[in-house]
Amino acid sequence: AFLCWTAIAGALWGSPPVRNLILLWNLAVLICYSVAIYAELHGRAKWPGIVRDWLPFPILMLAYREMGWLAMPHDSYPLETSWVFWDRIVLRGGAKAVIESLGPVVPSILEISYTLVYSLGPFAVAMLYAYGRRDRAERFLFLFVASVLVCYAQYPFWPSEPPRTVFPNEDLPSYLTVFRRINLRMLGNYGIHTSVFPSGHVAAAFAAAFGAWRALPERRWLFRFLLVMAVLIATSTVYGRYHYLADALAGLTAAVCMLGFSIWKWRGSRA
Repeated sequence: AFLCWTAIAGALWGSPPVRNLILLWNLAVLICYSVAIYAELHGRAKWPGIVRDWLPFPILMLAYREMGWLAMPHDSYPLETSWVFWDRIVLRGGAKAVIESLGPVVPSILEISYTLVYSLGPFAVAMLYAYGRRDRAERFLFLFVASVLVCYAQYPFWPSEPPRTVFPNEDLPSYLTVFRRINLRMLGNYGIHTSVFPSGHVAAAFAAAFGAWRALPERRWLFRFLLVMAVLIATSTVYGRYHYLADALAGLTAAVCMLGFSIWKWRGSRA
């Protein structure tokens, strides 16, 4: 569904080179999946299924880049101006002071957590393998991938830039730690300028936690660990001015909605 949507979006908003590039990449992905599905259904080897367990993660990166190709220039910032109002209330109301009360310790932890968001999904799948529950990978991946793609699919409708660029001198962290430098460098090289709403980082972090709870409920430590990481990541997106509070809440909402849909999808299943 997402591949079809990006093809439509490319036709509507993309230039001819972008439109053709999206079509070629999406066609390649569909062919790869079709081959893997056919090999899994008609063969005895396990590798096609294993490939299907891990292929979504690089494809999510491709999906993110495709949304970046559809970025449209905008000179005014009506959305950002309305969103930043709530950020100012929260950060200036005491949140920033609490986070920085121990010096650079908590800000560093938040920045490290923000960096690790890309590893949470693969880590959760690796734990399913480690505990011999690869048969539940689909349950985790459905929730995780759907949560992220629901966010990405909305980006063309919410053209916006992060608060650190629109309001460069407002409420920035007081500590420029080495971990923040790394994150800023990564975002500078690999970030997109289509939208920041909803936050894919927050959606992915909470979806990883919810997915672990659904796919591996007997290992409660995994859910608790990922939930703590999700809270830290959500906090870091706002404190670090990578996202607005509205973005973080929307990302959490996407993950919660997909959790509800996942529960409905696997209702009555004990596997």
